[in-house]
Amino acid sequence: MEKIRYYDEAISKFYRSQEINSYPLSSLDIYSQHFDKVCQSLQDISNLGDLAKKEKWGKELPFKSEILGKEHVVVVTDPQLNIVYASQNIYTMNGYRPEEILGKKPKMFQGEKTSMETARNISKAVQNLEPFEATITNYRKDGSTYNCWIQGAPVFDTRGKVVNFIAFEKEVA
Repeated sequence: MEKIRYYDEAISKFYRSQEINSYPLSSLDIYSQHFDKVCQSLQDISNLGDLAKKEKWGKELPFKSEILGKEHVVVVTDPQLNIVYASQNIYTMNGYRPEEILGKKPKMFQGEKTSMETARNISKAVQNLEPFEATITNYRKDGSTYNCWIQGAPVFDTRGKVVNFIAFEKEVA
């Protein structure tokens, strides 16, 4: 907050010296968009922590660094691969709001240009309860394609039973 105060003071001093006597709305809009994004990310971190407690996950995952630091999308499924949680930033990546995909399977993002070999490799890792990392061509809500880097893993409860699968994702070039 200290840096923002100096920014506000500098902007105020600059505009007092100009013929314009108000802040440009665009600078406030940019700050507001960033602030909204941070608030959504913090809500996702809290929600994922609650899910981890509810499902009694056996190990703590670095949600804060994955979401805030790396800006990864987080998708959590149940053992049958039905989506039970998606972070709010998924909308920026593929145009789907989290509530639109709950209960559906991640295959919903695949299509004609998706590599079936990569999809099979991911499926095999999931069936074998192994972590995986892959880049796959997925489809946005509008039908356009994007390359999605995925790092996924099974999530075990404190007794060693698989209770969820989690994927950290990001659009890549």
